[in-house]
Amino acid sequence: MAIHTINEKNSTTERLLLAAEKVGKLAEQEAKSAEENATVSENVINLMKETEITKMMLPKKYGGPQTDLRTFAKVVRKVANYNISAAWLTYLYPLHNMLPAFLPEKGADEIVNQGGLICDIFAALGKAERDGEGIRISGKWNFVSGVNFSDWVGVGVMIHFPDTPKPVYCLPMLRVSEVEVVNNWDTFGLRGSGSNQIIAKNVYVPKERILRLDQAELTRRPPVEEYDTDYPFYHVPFFPSFYLGFGYMALGGAERILKEFKTQTEKRVRLMDGVRESESPRSQRVLAEMTTDFHIAEALLDKYIDLLENYEKDGCVTPPSEFFSIRTKAIKICTDIAVRSLLTLGGAALYKGGPMELFLRDIISVATHKTSLYEDAVAAYGKELFGFDGGVRG
Repeated sequence: MAIHTINEKNSTTERLLLAAEKVGKLAEQEAKSAEENATVSENVINLMKETEITKMMLPKKYGGPQTDLRTFAKVVRKVANYNISAAWLTYLYPLHNMLPAFLPEKGADEIVNQGGLICDIFAALGKAERDGEGIRISGKWNFVSGVNFSDWVGVGVMIHFPDTPKPVYCLPMLRVSEVEVVNNWDTFGLRGSGSNQIIAKNVYVPKERILRLDQAELTRRPPVEEYDTDYPFYHVPFFPSFYLGFGYMALGGAERILKEFKTQTEKRVRLMDGVRESESPRSQRVLAEMTTDFHIAEALLDKYIDLLENYEKDGCVTPPSEFFSIRTKAIKICTDIAVRSLLTLGGAALYKGGPMELFLRDIISVATHKTSLYEDAVAAYGKELFGFDGGVRG
């Protein structure tokens, strides 16, 4: 790699990390209102746009910096140091805004040039009916993160094409103005993600806006003859790379919890024996163990990116279940750190409104996502290790 290319890459990474810090700090300042309103504010979204965080995964063809996976992960982790709901959207908006890179060129041009944000929901709950060369979509989907500020929404549906013996997994891209948004997001954690419900009723989608997830998963390439071979997402397994950010949200949140635990423990004196807790082997041991566990989670996610980046070089042999297991193990470690911190700090940490409460709830909520379920992951990976199909996408 030429020196000027390395310098350009480093400059882009530094710029995006500074932007991430600004977004994170603003979201932390507004955390109370985000909890009350069940969404981050438009201020946070506008800052993401202004700093081009929402465009960081766009191909250079469309004016994006085309950042690599490691930079993407660092940005998500940085925002999660301050607010995990904002990190959720910092992860999903750039990721979803790169989806047109897997569409036919006409559809990609239409969506990217319109300039709006994209949200999606992968669950294949919709109904598709053929209408000429396009389809009509109907259905109801929950958990559509970021829909409040999006212009486009991809919805999971099975579609039967003339060249396929049975229906295949697709993500048609609809205009949000064509669907009904139901504000039903009222949850334990990740409240600022604004993951509301949408309802589509007989919405027409032309063929160029139908993303064939089966093909993206199989080929890792766009459905065009000429494409940018340097684009990172064209050389990694689709779903494992798509799910990368969940682990880094948990990691960034656990990093903040460790900091809070140390700060609160240094100030704490136990009433029963008058011992300053920072001088007690009890808390010293807990902090040491949690910090070591944090490094294990950090190393697991670094291994995860290594496997992604070397996927084709290694012969495309890493099974989806291995990615799933590594990612969810890291998330589980981060969740355990959060819970242990609270249990060690004791009753004084129970009061509402502090960072311990917010980060604990949000990390647990990350761990409840379908792609973060540890028991599902290790069950699938165990099958693969014994030579059976794990039955997961990553």
